[in-house]
Amino acid sequence: MKQFSDTNYSASYAKQILMTALIMLSFVVISSRSHAQAKAPWVSPKAAQDVKNPIAGDKASLVDGKKLYATNCAPCHGDKGRGDGPAAAALSPKPADHSSALVQSETDGSLFYKLSEGRNPMPAYKAILNDHQRWALVNYIRTLAKVKK
Repeated sequence: MKQFSDTNYSASYAKQILMTALIMLSFVVISSRSHAQAKAPWVSPKAAQDVKNPIAGDKASLVDGKKLYATNCAPCHGDKGRGDGPAAAALSPKPADHSSALVQSETDGSLFYKLSEGRNPMPAYKAILNDHQRWALVNYIRTLAKVKK
């Protein structure tokens, strides 16, 4: 059986310490970005704010939007859009309250942009849902202001 020298042991120990330090540094960087993002308001570009919703908020659109919301949004934003879904507690920043005056005051184009582009921890839905589906979600989000506690 080969014996390790003190030099080999020291080099191995130093590598472990270095790897641990790099992992911890990565965690600190990721956490600080999430923390900074949580404090920064999420403002969509002016061009996105001016985009008009091409999908009428009719019954068919709302039915589609509600189904999409239940699957894609409710786990974080909650069934009534209050940001209190079962996954919300583990998220930073916390999910938006879609029933709030702040969200409801945003333009359809702004909501569509945010759904499309996402922001950590929310995914970019442009890769998941087509334009029509995202507009249907915007229409459904508009109905959440009317939901009472």
